[in-house]
Amino acid sequence: MGKKSRRRKGKHRPGGRLAKKTAVGPAPVRETVAPSKTVPPESVTSAIQASQYQYVLPELRRIGIIAGVLFLIVVIIAFILG
Repeated sequence: MGKKSRRRKGKHRPGGRLAKKTAVGPAPVRETVAPSKTVPPESVTSAIQASQYQYVLPELRRIGIIAGVLFLIVVIIAFILG
């Protein structure tokens, strides 16, 4: 039988059952500041996607180069052995 997992479960509060309860006070009031420029949502989402996936094209290029080299090696081996 395997060992017991040491990973904490996300359901429980930190500190277990004996954790101290904090006093709940009034929620802080946030001031809203109107932005000087309104940005269309399309440009915001495209900027976020561009920053998240900036590594994809270099990775695809590297994978393509490796696949091409391996394909050439297979063709050369087929000519040598065949």
